[in-house]
Amino acid sequence: MLSYPATIPLSSRTLNHLADRIRSHRQQRKSRWRRLNPGRQALLALAHLRNGDTYTRLAAGFQVGVATAWRHVQEAIALLSAAAEDFNTAMRRIRRLAYAILDGTLIPIDRVADQRPYYSGKHKRYGVNVQVIADAAGRLVWASAALPGATHDLTAARTQGIIDALTSADVMTFADKG
Repeated sequence: MLSYPATIPLSSRTLNHLADRIRSHRQQRKSRWRRLNPGRQALLALAHLRNGDTYTRLAAGFQVGVATAWRHVQEAIALLSAAAEDFNTAMRRIRRLAYAILDGTLIPIDRVADQRPYYSGKHKRYGVNVQVIADAAGRLVWASAALPGATHDLTAARTQGIIDALTSADVMTFADKG
């Protein structure tokens, strides 16, 4: 097997943040020994989330089984999502901003059972539509739950209740025509 170096365009602060969450989760559960330490598990999960590396490639690169790579990534995703703010908490933060930026993005996915609703004609690929609210510096404040990729951005924002919430919060919001 050939290996190659790869980079992840993330800070070491991000890696340490996720590693600390994994470490405390393991201590809380009194978890037994694992093949990867929390830092390596965080790196594996971030490589999958940021670069889209497959579980097979991750397993080979980190010298673990494919099932172990999958479990480590799923555990990290669960820890990150548990730490995320809910919409109401995010709206309290957004009310303090000078303005907010709202945009929808298509996150590419692999095949699904019922593919038609996930096909985006605009992007000519399968994916899920996620609405994102950012602050003036472009930092993520909140991200919505994923909707099928065929969902238009405006429909997705209305479905998630984002339009009404931003209007009632009286926050100047910038968005594209979508």
